[in-house]
Amino acid sequence: MTGSVLTFGETMLLLTGRDVGAVPDLEHMRVDTGGAESNVAIGLVRAGVPATWIGRVGTDPAGDRVTADIGGEGVDVLAVPDTERSTGIMMKERLLDGRTRVTYHRRGSAGSALAATDLPGGVVETAALVHVTGITLALSESAHDTVTAALDRASAAGVPVSFDVNHRPKLIGADAARNRYRAVAARAAVVFAGDDEARLVLGREDQDDDEESLAHELAALARGRAVVKLGSRGAVASIDGVFVRRPATPVRVVDPVGAGDAFVAGWLAASLGGADAAEALDRAADAGALACTVESDWRRPDPAALHHAPDPSDTDHTDHTVHDRVDR
Repeated sequence: MTGSVLTFGETMLLLTGRDVGAVPDLEHMRVDTGGAESNVAIGLVRAGVPATWIGRVGTDPAGDRVTADIGGEGVDVLAVPDTERSTGIMMKERLLDGRTRVTYHRRGSAGSALAATDLPGGVVETAALVHVTGITLALSESAHDTVTAALDRASAAGVPVSFDVNHRPKLIGADAARNRYRAVAARAAVVFAGDDEARLVLGREDQDDDEESLAHELAALARGRAVVKLGSRGAVASIDGVFVRRPATPVRVVDPVGAGDAFVAGWLAASLGGADAAEALDRAADAGALACTVESDWRRPDPAALHHAPDPSDTDHTDHTVHDRVDR
């Protein structure tokens, strides 16, 4: 492989409750950062694949923290300073009922103002792969246009694209989302989606449809390659007509947020290294499971967690996350 994997989008300052409870009941919160695209970039670098992340940040302490965290993990950071807008903030709470709630404060944020001109000349054309998400498609019209411009440049240069649906219903309605997701999926070399996201993209209402047909239909839309993440049920893939299934790797789950991004990074790293679909799915499942073992979207987990034999009740990898108010 030559070149770096390029990704771009919004990364925000993340405040996480140290204890169980809603923000009004907490006394302490931990400062961190989080963003789907930067999470993938960090996962790739840890797997030995160079990665570049591009995004807008405010000229504020939150923006400084974002660039420091991502760059500190070895990702090549091309941050565009925005003197007129602030870096977005999100808060993560572990609620008493066991769910994780994430609240976003990103109205008019620097990250949402991402523009096609923020992608320097040559950065797309020399990439080994361009990775985009549905979050960036939905952030704003300028962010959507940035994805389109990147796809156009990648197509002209023969650079493959990967697409993770990562649907955020508070950012975009289902019908508008479906149109945008399908347009990008049709141009991607591989598409990642949860099973509900796959049904959204395909316009399927049946919740009882089998996972194999779901993967094959999504792959048919996306140049023959699709991976469907099933949480605690594992994952399936349809790669050039071949169906592969992988059960979830058992671990003691601490925080499922970020597991999907780690999964994608594991798959991409394996595929770019020449692995076949079964091996790529193995590595993706292990990476996603490991991400569930730490209280962070991206911090380095202990690989020994994969060898821990948890109780069956502790192996639910399903992301019970409520993406609450999106202030835009």
